[in-house]
This record gives sequence, C-alpha cells and structure tokens, in this order.
Amino acid sequence: MAVPYADLHLQYQTVKSEIDAAVASVIRDSAFIRGPYVDAFERAFAAAVNARHCVSCANGTDALYVAMAALGVRSGDEVITTAQSWISTSAMITHAGATVVFCDTDTSTFTIDPAAVESAITPRTVGIIPVHLYGQPADMGAIMAIARKRGLWVIEDCAQAHLARYKGEQVGTFGEAATYSFYPGKNLGAMGDAGAIVTNRADLAERMAMVARHGGLIKHQHQIEGINSRLDGLQAAILSAKLPHLPRWTQARQAAAAIYDAGLNQIEEVAVPHVASERTHVYHVYTIQHPQRDKLAAHLNANGVQTAINYPIALPFLAAYSRFGHRPEQFPNAHRHQGRVLSLPIFAEITAQQQKTVIDLILAF
Repeated sequence: MAVPYADLHLQYQTVKSEIDAAVASVIRDSAFIRGPYVDAFERAFAAAVNARHCVSCANGTDALYVAMAALGVRSGDEVITTAQSWISTSAMITHAGATVVFCDTDTSTFTIDPAAVESAITPRTVGIIPVHLYGQPADMGAIMAIARKRGLWVIEDCAQAHLARYKGEQVGTFGEAATYSFYPGKNLGAMGDAGAIVTNRADLAERMAMVARHGGLIKHQHQIEGINSRLDGLQAAILSAKLPHLPRWTQARQAAAAIYDAGLNQIEEVAVPHVASERTHVYHVYTIQHPQRDKLAAHLNANGVQTAINYPIALPFLAAYSRFGHRPEQFPNAHRHQGRVLSLPIFAEITAQQQKTVIDLILAF
C-alpha cells in the first residue's frame, strides 16, 4: 500500500462544497485584495486562538518580519532563537536588522532550551523567538519568566502549532505577538501562501498592519515606510471555510499519533515524539528518531511510504550562517537530532491501514 506523506487533495474532497462556494463568492464580488473576506478571517482566526487582534499577511515568513519591524528591531540588536527550525525564523531576524543568536534545543522535545536562552542573553539582546516545533509548545513558562526578568519581548513562532496548548492556554497568547503560517501543508493550510500575526496589544496590531500595508491603514496616507504583504481574498475565504474543521482535524492527527506511538514504542531503536508535561501536541509532523535514519527512510520510500526530514541541517550549521563559525559542541542536541529525525506520514484523513503499513515496514527494517 502506497502511503503519501500528506494528501491535500483528499482534504479538499472532504470540504469541496465549502471551498468551491468560498472561491466563487470572492470571484463574484471581485474582493481579491483586502476586503470583507480578509476582515472576516482575521476576526475568526483571532477568536479561534484566543487573541484580541489578528493581522493577516502574505505568508508566515513575512509575519515574523512584520512583527519585529513593528516592535522596533534595529541594527545592533540581538534576537535569540532556536537552533532547530526552518530558516524563516532566523533569516527574518537578520532582515529586520538584528543579529541572530542561536540556542540549543531540549534533549527530548526539539524545542528551545530555556537554560540555553538565559546563557545567551547579552546587553544587546532585545527579544526571544521560541518555535513550537513540529506542533509541540516550547516551555513558555520558563521562557516568559526569563523575558520578564530581563525586560525582553517574546514572539512565538506558531507556524506548526495551530491550536496547541501549554498548561491549558493557547500558544500564541504568551508573548507580545505570535506568527502563523498557512502554507498548504500546515494543519490549517491555504491553497497558496498565507500568514498572520496575532497579539493582545491594540497598539502593536495597528503598527503591524501599517508595516504590512505600505506603511498606512488608509490608502495614500503613509505614516511609515512599510512593505507589501497582504493576504488575498481568495486565500482568506478558503481559510475561513476550513477553520471550523480545524479542531476535528487536530483530534484526528492526535489519534493517528497515538496509533503510531502504540505500534512503534515496541521497537527499541525508535524514539517516538516525547510530549512534555502539560503540553498539547498537534502533530503538524510526527517525527521519530532512529540511529540509521537514512537507511530507514530509503527502506520506507522503496516500499511506497513517503517520508520527510525536518530538518537535515540544524540552522547554525547551514552555509547561510558560516560567518558565525558555529561548532557542533555548541549545540549538541540539535547536532545530534539532525542526523536522527525522520517524519512519518500524518494527516487528518490517514487510515489505520495506512499506518499499519508504515509500522509493519519499520518493524521489518
């Protein structure tokens, strides 16, 4: 049985009538840029993640830049983030004008290590960007305690963690702002690029909206020099149609993860995802560890099971950051994980039979 890593067309088929109606409405109204469909999605998404304000933008990468620009990040500042993430997290720190400072990850959750954060703070540090990697919250209690003690802002990177919770509270509600990606493969995915920032601060929301819309909220009235990063009406309408299904899809992912856990825990060399106490994992990806990761991946792929590696090179060791001269011993956990992590197929519609195929193949290996 062939098992895809994800099946976006299958998801579309389950909500086809709603998606088609949403797209037809936008076309009928010619509401392609901003307009009522974008406004409606911003209100609905803010409510869904328990935030007061949502500022939509073109993608999750822009969301990070917009948030930092609105917070006044400038040359000479340092911003701390994790060694294990997609490059958007770190690259936007640089594009905002600051210097990125990497921290190692926790030994078991892949999220940023709060002890490493505290050690990395200097007089130039202005903020921290924890990433809720793979769908599991970072240790926000410890991170926020550090931030309050040192007078730092926090932007939560929630690109992979829609509806995840830390101690019962939604991720994205702890820091000054939180960024989301709606890339098609995300737990809540558009049919193209899309992103958003949420915050509980009205002043910050207004500033972020100005940054994302050429520096002004009214056409031709530019208060600052901004950028052009707008969510288009088609994607907003599609996301609004999908959003009511997100809780159910999240529960389906969690149920699928439980099936994997039960089947793979019996294999000594496989480490299934560890979920820390009082954290709710939403399994954007289901990432195991295995000492022969590349051989296992080849075995699965040869037998029709698609896999992914998130991520094969930790951020400090990418060529883009060679200027820092980072060494493996500075980030021992992230360095170790990069050679062991393997993401298995997981999506809301995956069947128990498909998962049995994956488990049986790993057992055979």
